[in-house]
Amino acid sequence: MADLHSERILILDFGSQYTQLIARRVREAHVYCELHPFDMDLESIKQFAPNGIILSGGPKSVYEEGAPAVEEALFELGVPVLAICYGMQLLMRHFGGNVVSAGKREYGHAELQAKGQPGPLFDEFFIDGSSHVWMSHGDHVDVVAPGFEVVAGTVNAPVCAVQNVERRLYGVQFHPEVNHTPRGEQLLNTFVRKICACTGKWTPGRIIDDAVARIQAQVGDDHVVLGLSGGVDSSVAAALIHRAIGDQLTCVFVDNGLLRLHEGDQVMATFAENLGVKVIRVDAQERFMSALKGVTDPEQKRKIIGGLFIDVFDAHAANLPRVKWLAQGTIYPDVIESAGAKTGKAQNIKSHHNVGGLPEHMKLKLLEPLRELFKDEVRAIGEELGLPRGMVWRHPFPGPGLGVRILGEVKPEYADILRQADAIYIEELFTSGHYDKISQAFAVFLPVKSVGVMGDGRSYEYVVALRAVETKDFMTAGWYPMPYADLARISNRIINEVKGINRVTYDISSKPPATIEWE
Repeated sequence: MADLHSERILILDFGSQYTQLIARRVREAHVYCELHPFDMDLESIKQFAPNGIILSGGPKSVYEEGAPAVEEALFELGVPVLAICYGMQLLMRHFGGNVVSAGKREYGHAELQAKGQPGPLFDEFFIDGSSHVWMSHGDHVDVVAPGFEVVAGTVNAPVCAVQNVERRLYGVQFHPEVNHTPRGEQLLNTFVRKICACTGKWTPGRIIDDAVARIQAQVGDDHVVLGLSGGVDSSVAAALIHRAIGDQLTCVFVDNGLLRLHEGDQVMATFAENLGVKVIRVDAQERFMSALKGVTDPEQKRKIIGGLFIDVFDAHAANLPRVKWLAQGTIYPDVIESAGAKTGKAQNIKSHHNVGGLPEHMKLKLLEPLRELFKDEVRAIGEELGLPRGMVWRHPFPGPGLGVRILGEVKPEYADILRQADAIYIEELFTSGHYDKISQAFAVFLPVKSVGVMGDGRSYEYVVALRAVETKDFMTAGWYPMPYADLARISNRIINEVKGINRVTYDISSKPPATIEWE
């Protein structure tokens, strides 16, 4: 089990919106990494025993009083360091360079020009002496620290990449982790595999073998219960645990009335019939709808749905003999974001239904086999485990389900209308070949009525908004440019086939400033 984690990269976070992307790029190089706050103490860093360290960007200025910093001895560990944006400015300042407020800030695309010999990290980064990069900084280095050489710069920032090859210390002012830096992924791969000498042990097959061994060691002869939602995370968790312990796993599938059309039947068919997993199906639709009556606040709806799920789940799990463990589909971004909210190092945009431990009255131990994984890694091992591609690669679906895609109060008739409209939308996306090009698509029910004409009569019915976005990381997203002919066909079908809808709109908001989900 130790072999999988024997190569590891430590990422220290200074508050950049892109820090999770750095971690994902490292994982894409098949190397395990962990993300920790910038003030992680030196002893903990030594115990982590990283092959390399990456310092993230951040919103502060290094010359401000109380600016975030690392322990100075970090740079004396003899471990390769790649410092990005704020991290590079910190690196330069530590070794005697100088950082000042830029006369002209750089946000967005920039042309990077090589200076002198590129060195081992940058050998394949430049094409004909230049490279397109993504900048996001208001400060820049005006005096390079002794012992470092300048590798590249832009017109506005002469020092954009620095290196001390002998000490394996590197700094870049740009963001190699974002897609807007075309060769950035290659640069991070070079750092991890060439500079840090990692061979790439973090692969789907090894992750599965490691997880199976861990589950078997933790659980022994005990039994496990898992709340199956039908989403990617809980589905992959169920398949992985079933691979490890077979009939010692029982899943409880709570139908809360907020699922997609025919989703309950599909979940039962996949797991109970095809994979042979024990699944108990609970019809709790009336309880959920009753609890949500009159509630309009999105966060309150999330908490009610999450809390009631635990109550319903607990009531059925309590009747299962020999169950000592509760399994959850918690994934790494849930852990990072929830931890960030607790420490104040990140803003909590919405609560995560999977994180936060167990209610005190539940006496079960927690089993979270996906806790180290990003969503794309979860999908990869789901395919490796033999789950249907349609389930593994389906677009994300929120934990509270349609409860946060019905704006305002949730009513049964609203859920029925939305289910039908959403099913038509997704069916048309598959038929037209758009589904796999879109990162996430769904319909939203708007609790407002508009005037329309149907046949020879006046109608006064509800509005549905369609949402479709393109994104690599779900941290930023652009709206999908759906062809007018396809939009017209989708709108026509929804209005004609779904009773209660007479108007369809298309959301052309990007993230930011909008979020992907409406609530």
